[in-house]
Amino acid sequence: MKSALSISLCFTLVLCSSAFAQSAPAAPTEMISNYRLQHGEGRVTSDSTLHRLAREQAAAMASRDVLDHGVLGSFSSRVAASKAERAAENIAFGYDSFPKTLDQWIDSPAHRKNLLMRGATKVGVASAKSATTGRTYWAMVIAGGYERSRSRSPSAKPPPASRHAEQACRIKLLGLCL
Repeated sequence: MKSALSISLCFTLVLCSSAFAQSAPAAPTEMISNYRLQHGEGRVTSDSTLHRLAREQAAAMASRDVLDHGVLGSFSSRVAASKAERAAENIAFGYDSFPKTLDQWIDSPAHRKNLLMRGATKVGVASAKSATTGRTYWAMVIAGGYERSRSRSPSAKPPPASRHAEQACRIKLLGLCL
């Protein structure tokens, strides 16, 4: 009797935890990846540097209770640490949950463009709550171009153009050298 009760209890716990896992909201990275896949772009993975940048941005906005990309300085200077060739940032406030914030970004052409950044491979998302107003601030940093920037050495210069090719081309029309 005791073992049957134990088995029944374990079975109930497994079913409940399985149902809970199915009803639990997806992580922001997974939600962004799913949206990107629906629109022909690749998945993104969570990145600790981008997450840190997003967390710092969200915390700074919450502490000052202001929605502002420049609250910590220019985005380009802040994102330089990521070593990404290209990056973008979305910010928002007002929603306590990420799914509602993501919907807000999807409904905005400029934010949607950032979500669907071609070639993006990494993302960081964070939120922080204002102690003054209780308003939740969100920041997302998405980036790509890591492969190209690694393969190109900073000191590498493009090969010099052929002097013969320059002299032989008298007229250039529609990309053709005549």
